Parts: sequence; C-alpha cells; structure tokens
Amino acid sequence: MTNLNLTSKSKIQASLFLSRRFWLALATIIILLIIPSVVHNAYIMRTIISIIIAVPLALGQNLITGYCGMLTLGQAAFYGLGAYTSALLVTRLGVPWIIALVLSGVAACLFGVVLSLPCLRVSSDYLTLVTIGFGQIFYIVALNWMDLTRGPMGLPAIPPPQIGPFVFKSQTSIYFLYLCITALGYLFMHRLTNSHIGRALIAIRENETGASAMGINVANYKILTFAFGSLWGGISGSMLAHFLQFVGPSSFTMNESLLHMQMAILGGLGSMPGSIIGAAILVSLPQLFKPIYQYQMLFNGVLMVLLLTWRPQGILGKSAVGTNVRDNYLKKLFGHGGKSKDTKSTLSNGASDD
Repeated sequence: MTNLNLTSKSKIQASLFLSRRFWLALATIIILLIIPSVVHNAYIMRTIISIIIAVPLALGQNLITGYCGMLTLGQAAFYGLGAYTSALLVTRLGVPWIIALVLSGVAACLFGVVLSLPCLRVSSDYLTLVTIGFGQIFYIVALNWMDLTRGPMGLPAIPPPQIGPFVFKSQTSIYFLYLCITALGYLFMHRLTNSHIGRALIAIRENETGASAMGINVANYKILTFAFGSLWGGISGSMLAHFLQFVGPSSFTMNESLLHMQMAILGGLGSMPGSIIGAAILVSLPQLFKPIYQYQMLFNGVLMVLLLTWRPQGILGKSAVGTNVRDNYLKKLFGHGGKSKDTKSTLSNGASDD
C-alpha cells in the first residue's frame, strides 16, 4: 500500500513538472521578477504598476459578471471607496498604511453587501441600472462633500506605502509590494472559483432556477460574490491612492466602471488569467499610444463590438459564457431572444475552453 501511494505521488509530481501550465507559470514569475532590472524607463514602469493595480479590479468584476452572471457597472464606486478610505485614515487619523489597506477593502466589502441586498430583488437590465445608480451616487457625494473629500480639489499629499520603518518610495519597491498584493488577490480568486463556491456560482450563472432547485442558496451566494468582488476593488483603490499620492472624484466616473467591465470581457468572462490580459491591454494601450488617449472610450467601444461579433468568449474565456454574453447584447439591441443552433449545442456540451 505504501509503495502504491509513493508511486501515485511520483506520477502526480511528474505530471505537474511536465505540464504546460507549470512552465507557463514559471516563465511568468521569472519575467515579473526581472522587469525592474530590465525596464529603466520611469514612464513604462509607471504603466506596469498601473496594470498591477487594475488587475484586482478586473478579477472582482469577472467574479461578479463572469462567474455569477450579474451584469454590474458599479466597480468604480468600490474603487473610489477604497481610495478615499485609505487616504483619509492615513492623512487625518494617522492610521498605519497596512491597516488602512485592509480597512479600505473591508469598507468596500460592507458597501458591496449593502448594495447586493436590493440587487437580489431585481435582475437583468434593472440590476445594471441599480449598480449604475450606486456609482453615480458615490461620484456626486465625492464631488460635493467638501468637508470630507474636498470636492473636485481632491485629497493631496497622501504618503507613499509604509510598513514599519520601511517607506516604499521608489518605483521598484512599490512594484514588488503591489505585485505581492495582486498575487495574493489572484491566488485568493483562483482558490475561490475552483472550490465548491465557484461551482455554485457557475450553476447560478447558467440557470438560476435550476441551481435553486438543486439546493443552492442563490441569495447567499450572490451576496458573497458582491462582497468578494468589492473587497478587491477597495484594495485596488488604496493601492492607487498611495501610488499617485492624490485622490480626486474624476478617477471614479461611469467611464471607469465601463473600463473595468471591458477588461473582464476582453480577457474572457469566467477566466481569471483572462482578467490579467484584459487589464494589461486596456491600461497599456492608451499609455503607449498617447495620440489616441482622448479617443480611448471610442477605441474601447469599437474593440468590444468586434470582440462580441467575432470572439464573444474573449481571449481566454469559455465558449458558453461568451455566447450568452453575445445573446444578451443582441436581445437588448434588437429586442429578440433565443439562441442560435451553435449556441444551443455549445451550452449542451458544457462550457469548454476555446
């Protein structure tokens, strides 16, 4: 019996060592570790750090929309809640940054839970409208509450991240610090979506009535999804505030929420690695091609139309999820429902990697 266990363990280790995912992960880690020593341009490093900050946002959006199937456009509000919470705690109350980082995520999580309660009573287009309204409420409050947020003037002179006596002033130190936080966020989301919670969310996404009939508590799982999705949005906001050392309401508009949704769709709904690719593309392209920066929303809109037409599952998404997204868009645009034969066959075969 002992020999059989040793043999099975050795086979598992050998298959892991020879797997494509193992070598891809190893190559990614090596590239991420050597980036600061290879990239000496401060502007490019700033763009890379901006991508790292955006990844948890895309992961949270993908959890809510890609895994649970709820089309929400309020992620910028949680982003802003985390940024303002962290900035106010550090600058006005003298709270250490690491505690402010955690509390910013907790604050966004609590608001996510509160928002999820009315969202349980609505679905489809009305759910989207509720989240849009929440985002607009946050923007108006941040713009007009002069005593707390200083309105359009924002909060300046936010100190850089600090843990104990060590202050993360240089771009290289901030890069590695934020990379560790984002890596923890990715591992958390990966474990969550590959657990029984992830399977329950996929069941809710595919057929909410069927999932409820199978004993899944749909309401509890939706609240949990909002909580975790908004948690990492708040943490991203804290990272942004202490990186830019400034927070203003103009960073948390409706356009920002649309950008987060586009990151999830471009990378692939239902794919956590796809969220990283979507964030990297949509953050870096306007920075690398400055002349088109003012046309960013136009460019992103054209990209979404082409993507939903020719590859609705995104770059690394699931085929069934992508066809569902396309059908929902067609229904909203042209007022007809129903799925094509290809879509039906895809759904009957299950969500398979494209």
